[in-house]
Amino acid sequence: MKRALLMTGLLMAGCRSQQPSPSERSAIAAEIEREVKGAYDLKSPNVVKNLEALYPDTGRIVSASGGHIITSRDTIFQGIRDFWQYVGQNMQNPTWMWEQFDIDVLSRDAAVMSTTYHVPHTTPQGHPHVIGGAWTAVFRREGSRWVIVQEHLSDTPPAMADSAHAHMSHPPEG
Repeated sequence: MKRALLMTGLLMAGCRSQQPSPSERSAIAAEIEREVKGAYDLKSPNVVKNLEALYPDTGRIVSASGGHIITSRDTIFQGIRDFWQYVGQNMQNPTWMWEQFDIDVLSRDAAVMSTTYHVPHTTPQGHPHVIGGAWTAVFRREGSRWVIVQEHLSDTPPAMADSAHAHMSHPPEG
C-alpha cells in the first residue's frame, strides 16, 4: 500500500502542469525585468560583460536587426562590443529609459519580453541626442538564470527619437 501511494505521488508530481501559477508568472517576469534593467545600467563598470551575460554560454542565438539575421555568437558579441566602443562610451550622461516593459511568461522555462526604450544623452560635441527603439526577446531558463535565445531589435528613426525627447523634455504648456 505504501509503495502504491508513493508511486501515485511520484506520478502526480511528474504530471504537474507546466503552466506557472499567477504568482510564479509575476516572479518570473520580475526576475527577467530585473536582469535586463541591471544589464543596461550604463553607469556600471562592466557594461559589455553585463550585456553579454544576458545570452547563453553555449548553443544557438538568433538576433534580427537592421534587416539582417545573425546566428553567430561571436558576431552578436562583437556587435555588443562595437556598440559600446563606438556609441555607448561616447554618450555623455546617458540614461537608459524604459517606456513599455511587457513580459509574457509562457511556461516555467520560457518567456517573451517586448519593450520600448530611449536613451537621452549628450554627444561628445555637447549636443543633446536620443537613441531608442523596440526590442522583443525570447528567454529560456538555463539553471538559475534567464537567457535570450532569440531577439528582434528595431531602432527608432533619429528624427523621431529626437522629436519624442523634445516633447518629453518640454511638456506642452496649458
